[in-house]
Amino acid sequence: MSDEKFKRLDPDNMFGHIYGFADQLESAMEIGKTVKLKHDYSSAKNILFAGMGGSAIAGDVASAVISENCNIPSVVNRNYSLPQWVDESTLVICLSYSGNTEETLSCMEEAFSKGAMTLGITTGGELVSKLEEQGRDVVKIPEGFPPRAALGYLFIPILYVLKESGVLDNLDETALSSSINQLRLERDILSVEGEENRAKEVAQTIYSTVPIIYGEAQNTAVAALRWRGQLEENAKMVAFHHVLPEMNHNEIVGYENNPELLSNLGIIWLTDKSDHERNRRRRELTKSIIGEKVLYQFYITGKGNSYFERLIYLIHFGDWVSYWCAIFHETDPTPVESITQLKKLLSE
Repeated sequence: MSDEKFKRLDPDNMFGHIYGFADQLESAMEIGKTVKLKHDYSSAKNILFAGMGGSAIAGDVASAVISENCNIPSVVNRNYSLPQWVDESTLVICLSYSGNTEETLSCMEEAFSKGAMTLGITTGGELVSKLEEQGRDVVKIPEGFPPRAALGYLFIPILYVLKESGVLDNLDETALSSSINQLRLERDILSVEGEENRAKEVAQTIYSTVPIIYGEAQNTAVAALRWRGQLEENAKMVAFHHVLPEMNHNEIVGYENNPELLSNLGIIWLTDKSDHERNRRRRELTKSIIGEKVLYQFYITGKGNSYFERLIYLIHFGDWVSYWCAIFHETDPTPVESITQLKKLLSE
């Protein structure tokens, strides 16, 4: 494809945002290392991430990454209100790239009223104003990105905040650095129109279908969610996701009827080498049971020595798949006109 066509289809350079993800992670690490907190959060008994869309996914990624060395639970809250259990022992981390997400601002105000330990990660907006008025901690990150393209800037500082506060026992910066190095190698394959580009090959297979992305509850659920969101926002195509073993208790039965509809669906299985052995067996059996009722089934497996590296690889790979799907659709990957229209209508 000619450079002119790429420039016409991608005038806001989503390509550059995805290609630069490794550099963004490195920059985010430098931001994280400068985090100095005014308040002590070491007494927190639980963590709640308040956010929506491309900001909230940072909480999901952080929750997955810290699960092995954080002794308190964490949840992601995507709503206007907080769960009843939030109280003075809850650390509420407000995630809004713009700083003006109305659901997140609503949660922040409720967190104040409940006396929760509250801080924010954002570029600015009303979130910064309100937090600073209250004397709360704020981590400011660079502007100029679509929120979904700022994942590194949103989730890496979370890890440093939790480490600095004593909530997180250990932060493996070696895994972070290794992941950055790996992505810099992978991006030069996934970004070009060569035969070795598996992301482009996957996009060619799925772009004219409705893909269903299945993850594993412990390891790849967040990657499946990210794939879905990126395909929807970048490629402007409907996608769905679910996780094992839960889908074996409901969704697997859904492949019995409506064969004419199923013929336009396909399944992508996201896997990790540390997936539970019973879930690995479930995946094989489920793939066999569904068989040729759908258009395609295939695996995408994380690469890397650590779980962090493998998860970030899967996320980055999915970002490239969504980009190539947009190109095959001859669709500008950056604008999200339906979201913009909805926000305008809500403001009237």
